[in-house]
Amino acid sequence: MTTIRTEPVLPDGVTVEELERLCVTLATEAARFIRDERPPRMGVDATKSTETDVVTVMDRRSEELLHRLIQQARPDDGILGEEGANVAGTSGLTWVIDPIDGTVNYLYEVPAYAVSVAVVVGDAHAQGGWTPVAGAVADPCLRLVHHAGHGTGAWTRPESDDGTEPRRLAVSAEDRLARTLLATGFGYAPEIRARQAEVLLRVLPLVRDIRRIGSAALDLVRVADGSVDAYAEAGLNAWDLAAGWLIVEEAGGVVIGEQESPGRLLTVAAGPELVGQVHALFTTQAAGG
Repeated sequence: MTTIRTEPVLPDGVTVEELERLCVTLATEAARFIRDERPPRMGVDATKSTETDVVTVMDRRSEELLHRLIQQARPDDGILGEEGANVAGTSGLTWVIDPIDGTVNYLYEVPAYAVSVAVVVGDAHAQGGWTPVAGAVADPCLRLVHHAGHGTGAWTRPESDDGTEPRRLAVSAEDRLARTLLATGFGYAPEIRARQAEVLLRVLPLVRDIRRIGSAALDLVRVADGSVDAYAEAGLNAWDLAAGWLIVEEAGGVVIGEQESPGRLLTVAAGPELVGQVHALFTTQAAGG
């Protein structure tokens, strides 16, 4: 299965390469901030949709940092952030940011969280209304940043510019469902979790195994680098998947949704020979979410 993406139309004088470099810079700065400035006693600032859907003080501070850096670099662009940033730009570009993807892991010091920064064209508020142009996912714990631009490939490099050559990413060549290592995640609302658990009871016997990492951005990166074969989850927002979506596609993979575009109903990512099988498994098994 393949998808056809239209060529993004950028403002005059703007290149994918410069946007990708800026994504890397922004994600790296925020990743260093949440790692190096993490308070010794982490506290919950508030909850979002449910009592289990937490937001920390550092979520807000990280988003404020990204907001400020974006406006300094590109004051005419829009911004859409998980923690409330919502700036209407005039350039046709919108920055879609997740200041800490995997907040519960961050709160409990589980080393699987990330900063996701992407720039998109189209209406970032509308399901299926936008396309990622460039993106980066920074992993503070491993001190790595994964990044891609439309047509430039997907890459992993060290957080610090120490002269190490970037490593190009490529998705797994696995084409059999029974040999698939599948990553997934769970929503926060109890009724959604219950439906997802029912689906996994049926899915688990059909795949090699299932992993629940706790960060959609890192799940998508793992698909891109081949350390898992596929990923499927319902309930994702634009900031959860914008950068990872592009990284998977530039690594040779396919990312689709319930109908076509990935999003809240369903997001499935895998290599082209496997993605249709995983997609059918979740849609026919009523994944819910």
